[in-house]
Amino acid sequence: MKKIFLLLSITACSVSFAQTLVTPQPSTTQTIKQNFGLSSIELSYSRPNAKERVIFGELVPFGKVWRTGANQASTLTFGDDVTIGNKKIAAGKYGLLSIPNKNNWILIITKQLDVTSPSAYKEENDLVRVDVKPMVGANKVETFSMQFTNVKSSSCELTLQWENTTVSLPISTDVDSKVMSQIDNIMTKDNLPYFNAAMYYMESGKDLNKALSWFNKAVEQNPGAYYMYFQKASCLAKLGKKQEAITTATKSLALATAAKNPDYVKLNEDLLKSLK
Repeated sequence: MKKIFLLLSITACSVSFAQTLVTPQPSTTQTIKQNFGLSSIELSYSRPNAKERVIFGELVPFGKVWRTGANQASTLTFGDDVTIGNKKIAAGKYGLLSIPNKNNWILIITKQLDVTSPSAYKEENDLVRVDVKPMVGANKVETFSMQFTNVKSSSCELTLQWENTTVSLPISTDVDSKVMSQIDNIMTKDNLPYFNAAMYYMESGKDLNKALSWFNKAVEQNPGAYYMYFQKASCLAKLGKKQEAITTATKSLALATAAKNPDYVKLNEDLLKSLK
């Protein structure tokens, strides 16, 4: 009986040790959250390594659906509505699939969140398919990588790289109408965000005279804000009001100097040089 008890105790200890063993993932999981538009996009996928194997055409066959990663299904979560391949995609979580070929790839956004093999794929769940041309480079990428590139206020690209192949999926979102709607709504209330509204108008190439009127109101409310005076001077310069721009930039320079802010001191000095 003692021998049996001892054997059971050793076996239990062995199981206990086995359950606590942690080893590295062969294909590591990565989650990326990218601020985009007025919200964000979150990407989750697994990253296999090449390990001296030929990837596209062999390990990843041409012409077949690929989960675009390893282990788990690859997913994209859009915090706001986006447009991909001229198709509007509602905010939500979707699967990312691909069909690699030598001269073209098909990138797929699907309602399926569980595709880990071609047999699990159902084409009727596709939301959009985008045909993209792969770029082949000299440098090889060992670990499969996806990242958001060329991120602008209303557009970005999801770029895939592995071996010596790169493909990109363009993504866009409607920022302008949403911001304009906010401005139209907020600007009828008290405590108005004159500066932010003016900045958006100026940076978006909208009515500069309207932007200037808001800059004027912003500096009235914040007479010591050197950064507001600098942006007002920039707006005046864009409007061709050179002398007024010089006067405003000079005031901003004096305020920035008093506040000991070297960044705005230099910005104003550069602006004043450009106006001479």
